[in-house]
Amino acid sequence: MTRNKEYIRKPEWLKVKLNTNESYTELKKLMREKNLNTVCEEARCPNIHECWSVRKTATFMILGDTCTRACRFCAVKTGLPNELDWNEPERVAESAEIMGLKHVVVTAVARDDLKDGGAAVFAETVRAIRRRVPGCTVEILPSDMKGDYESLHMLMDSEPDIFNHNIETVRRLTKRVRAVATYDRSLKLLERVKEIAPHVPTKSSIMVGLGETKEEILEAMDDLLAHKVDIMAIGQYLQPTKKHLDVIRYYHPDEFAELKKIALKKGFKHCEAGPMVRSSYHADEQVSETSAQRRIKYMKGYEAQGEILESAEF
Repeated sequence: MTRNKEYIRKPEWLKVKLNTNESYTELKKLMREKNLNTVCEEARCPNIHECWSVRKTATFMILGDTCTRACRFCAVKTGLPNELDWNEPERVAESAEIMGLKHVVVTAVARDDLKDGGAAVFAETVRAIRRRVPGCTVEILPSDMKGDYESLHMLMDSEPDIFNHNIETVRRLTKRVRAVATYDRSLKLLERVKEIAPHVPTKSSIMVGLGETKEEILEAMDDLLAHKVDIMAIGQYLQPTKKHLDVIRYYHPDEFAELKKIALKKGFKHCEAGPMVRSSYHADEQVSETSAQRRIKYMKGYEAQGEILESAEF
């Protein structure tokens, strides 16, 4: 297919000036000291400085830095993963505490080499954050775990505040864009979460600019709503390297505004849509009032426990 190179040149609204201030530099140093990975860095997210320095949110990528899948849109490296690191959950929690985070997103590389897809380490990471930073809300963004619903139950037992799993693109393009994962399996996973924990908000995201039509985007919205998804994010696909899928076209900010309006009208409780929007963008605003109140109660319980221990005589 011949494309107009002038047309697909990156527009001005996608040119971001990096703000490597002192706060950002210190946080990056902390990540290296704790031997932790963040999807903010690995996926080259354009919002990293705003989230880390201003909004006090971060997306930790656990289970190592090597994915067993090779999706054609993703910058995370692929290959044979390392051994599981059971100290990783505590390091993530400690870093969240040092950073003073208000909201943590925990994602992971796909680990198809593990029977549970890494669900046990995922769940322990959520619990470790709860212990260290009881006032912090936690969102999880796992792979589809190949549809293993026993592992999904294990993950949901950790009581996340938001369950996030991305369908990534429209149905027609899924096979070309994603590796191993399927459109319907992702939808079913999101629906199963609601069966296990009806009170937990579910969330999913798509990238645009890969050759989808507007009708296909609207169909994806309807499919997500039919599977009881509460929150949707829509962002522009950006080619990480020349080895990845080409950008077919760039959407104008006005088009994203229209898609957001349509999504909310269709029934989503919250929608983030914009050229720079990624799955975790403004994630702290998407926590339900119920979850926020539960976290406050959880934090007060820890404070009361501390007062009892301080007043006890030994």
